[in-house]
Amino acid sequence: MADEHQFIQKGLQNSQINEYLQSTLQRAGYGGMEIVKTPMGTQIVLKAEKPGMVIGKSGKKIREITAALKANFSLDDPQIDVQEVHEPDLNAQIVADRLANALERGWYFRKAGHTTVDRIMASGALGAEIVLSGKVTGSRGRVEKFNRGYIKHNGEPAQEIVDRGQSVAILKLGTIGVNVKLIPPGAKLPDDFFILDTIPGEEEPVGTESSPENEAIDDLLTPTSESIELPPDSDAALAIEETIVEAPEPSPQNEEINLKLTDLPGIGLSKAQALEEAGFGTIEALQAANESDLSSVSGISENLALKIKNSLAEHLNKGDN
Repeated sequence: MADEHQFIQKGLQNSQINEYLQSTLQRAGYGGMEIVKTPMGTQIVLKAEKPGMVIGKSGKKIREITAALKANFSLDDPQIDVQEVHEPDLNAQIVADRLANALERGWYFRKAGHTTVDRIMASGALGAEIVLSGKVTGSRGRVEKFNRGYIKHNGEPAQEIVDRGQSVAILKLGTIGVNVKLIPPGAKLPDDFFILDTIPGEEEPVGTESSPENEAIDDLLTPTSESIELPPDSDAALAIEETIVEAPEPSPQNEEINLKLTDLPGIGLSKAQALEEAGFGTIEALQAANESDLSSVSGISENLALKIKNSLAEHLNKGDN
């Protein structure tokens, strides 16, 4: 048999097995299957929302399925591995079967489509697409699409990353085909890009070349328990004298006065708010202003402005002492 015929026969057999399992395990929440040829036989990985219904009481159901696969599809020693689907809304086959069941129970197709695609995206999917084709309304068939997020339609990502599911809803007007595509969360797409904060190979900044004089200065500027003495005429000692500058002693005017506007005599909340709106919301601003500036504020008289200035002067004198 030619290679082309083998591929066609293998695809046809997989499609027939999928249809059989879908019709047999519809109540168990059938979520798709994978067939892998092994030296020991044929391994079938079967995904289901309710694995207990697939296995059956004492394994009766799964033995019946194994016997049917061996007899009807000529599989060599089939071994079924049942896996539970933990997130049904992220399995395209389960979503397609649920949507077809909802249409058969009388749901309006727009409501069913929008509700289903919203549930898929709420579960964390990167993108979803639902296509309903057939006699959705009236006697003429048409196609309705519901899209959310990002979906790949061709190329290798569409085959490897996109999960697909198909089902059929049988109504009085006719049949409606349900096709579901979704990209699960965490999928790595080939067109994703990231911006690196650092250039590869240059993660740490390049420092200046070390010299004996620089090493001596770094050792002296670093606090240690041992004291290091250098000759007064050495280049390192002269460099240290030029580098170290004595910090000026803080003047009383630069000391911060821990006061609030409401701590000053005659200033309540309303007058403090008026001072803040006029631009005198800090103690430094009050010190820089004169009495006429303060008396121009609404609610601040000349006597009160004089009291404010005198109170600030008293606090400043206390800070000097």
